[in-house]
This record gives sequence, structure tokens and C-alpha cells, in this order.
Amino acid sequence: MAATLQTIADELGVSRSTVSNAYSRPDQLSSELREKILETARRFGYVGPNPTARSLRSGRVGAIGVLFTGSLSYAFTDPYAVQFLRGLAVAAEHRSTGLLLVPVSISDPDGAEQALNAAAVDGFCVYCAPDWHGSLDVIRRRGLPMVTTQNPAEAGPDALAVSIDERAATRAAADHLVGFGHRRLAVITDAAVLGSHAGPLHLPEPEQIPFFVSRERACGVRDALVAAGGSWPEVLVINAQENSRAAGAAAAAIALDRADRPTAVLAFSDVLALGVLDALAARRLRPGRDVSVTGFDDIPEAAEAGLTTVRQPGSDKGRIAGELLLDAPEESVRRRVVLPTQLVVRSTTGPLLH
Repeated sequence: MAATLQTIADELGVSRSTVSNAYSRPDQLSSELREKILETARRFGYVGPNPTARSLRSGRVGAIGVLFTGSLSYAFTDPYAVQFLRGLAVAAEHRSTGLLLVPVSISDPDGAEQALNAAAVDGFCVYCAPDWHGSLDVIRRRGLPMVTTQNPAEAGPDALAVSIDERAATRAAADHLVGFGHRRLAVITDAAVLGSHAGPLHLPEPEQIPFFVSRERACGVRDALVAAGGSWPEVLVINAQENSRAAGAAAAAIALDRADRPTAVLAFSDVLALGVLDALAARRLRPGRDVSVTGFDDIPEAAEAGLTTVRQPGSDKGRIAGELLLDAPEESVRRRVVLPTQLVVRSTTGPLLH
């Protein structure tokens, strides 16, 4: 017989509500008692209170939990996130399923665990959440299916995944710049270090970046430089405060106001790259002539600005993620999908002129 909340309560001689609080209201218990409860639960194979109990008759809740680190507003203001969620919503509504957005904070792991345990969903789509944060372990303990859009290796052998080759995609952009003669490069990302530190970073190697996407994209830049006889330490790495146009402009200002101004800037999102273009305009510098600029994503505003960027299929990624999760593919069906990317060359890149 499977262990229940009552099983754990009887084993420890505590009330059912005390056991429940260990999962949903950890602040109500001492850390020692909570750990004792969780350890006992693990020993009995109990994964925690079932938030979908009301839907047991149908066997499903009818909702996907979308997990991402950051504020809830990010899902509605970031152009690429909007594309992804639109694709995911298309897959969900065709299967009579809704979406539950679950934002979690890296600085508050207990709060993240509480939110994930309380989410009444049939499975999770991990849009943006690193494995070392602990959120993926919570999902695994709940025994729910999971699809990730980032690092398949982090999600585990049983997880579904839809992703792109981040490293190869960024190398294409860096190769493009190196082929134009650029060697003095700057990289701008908003996810290179923990916390809110913004400014230049000392990173002897890209592997020191804890976030998968930024790490892989930085490795792509290094690959291009090494192939051309350069090295990673020559790259100026700047961490932006957040993924916003204003933050991109502020980060670019740090690079552009240096005596050894970089001749090319690789921004790890189009939003940041648009901020770089703003900073260039404020200094009457010409993109593609004085300083070359590349982005990543190919959001609609990129074409309007003439931005050279890496196109990735945001809506398709969301739709396929939903299909993989909701259609429960058999072993014979692809469980991990790698989508193509394309370097789109526009006017913000050009040959080194000096």
C-alpha cells in the first residue's frame, strides 16, 4: 500500500497538518522537525500532499505549470518569452489544458519549493530554472512529468526536452564578426552571475558562468576566437542588471566609454542589443561601421532596427514543448528535440574599418 500523509504522521507521532506544513508552510515548523518529516517521507516513498486531489476522479487537473526564475511581469513583457508562451498556449488549448505560471526566486529556495508543491498541475514546462536551484528536484519528488527548454542533461534521463544548440548558434554570430576582422569583442548578458551585480566580470573561462544558456553562448564566442587564433581572456564580459533595453544601454555604456573600446558587441538577447544600439546613438557612433552589434532571438523589433541576430523559433519551441508534455510520447517517439537556428545578417555588422 502506498504511503500517505497519515502514514508519515503516525510514524512520527505528529498531526496530519504538521506533515502537510512541511511541504506547504515550512515557516510554521522548525528546520529540524521539517527535515525529520521530509527524511521519513523519502524513506516511505511519500512525495507529499497531492494538490490535485479534487481532480482524482478524472485523473488530471487540466493545467501545465510553467516554471521560470524572475518576476511574473517578465512573462508578459519580454518579447521572446511572449512568443514562447504563445506557442505553448496553442498546444495547451488544443488539448483542453490551461497554463499556470510559477515564477520562483533563486534567492528564496524555500519559497520556490512551497510554490511548486502547491501548484495543482499535471506536469511542468521548465522555461528558465537551473537544476542547482533545487526546483527540478521538487518536481521529480512529486513524480510529475517535465519538459525542459534548456539543458536536457540537467533535467535528467527521463525528462522531455526541446532546445537549440546554444553554443553553435552563438558561434555562428561570433564567426561572422571574426570574419570581418573583429578581435576586440564585448559580450553583454543578464545571466552570468548570481545576485544583482551589474558591470564588468572577471571570468577566466566561460565554464565559470553558472547559468546554462549564458555559459553555452559564451563558449560559442570562445570557440570562434580560438579558431581565429585569439583567446577568451581578451573578451570584455559585462553583466547587465536585467534583460531590458535600458539595462542593455547601461551595460553598453561601460564598454563604449573605455579607451580600448570594443569594435564589436555580442548581446545575448535582442532586447539587450537594442539597448546597445541606443547607447551607440547617444554617442553618435554608427552600428556596423564604428561598432558592430549582434543580438539573439530575432524578435520583431530586431528587423525594424536592422539588427544582425540569431533567429530561434520561439513559438515553435513553446508549441513543441507542450506537445511533448501533453501527448505523453512512447519510447519510440522523439523525447528530445533540437530545433534549428539561423544567423540573420543585417546592417548592424560590418568590416573592421580601423
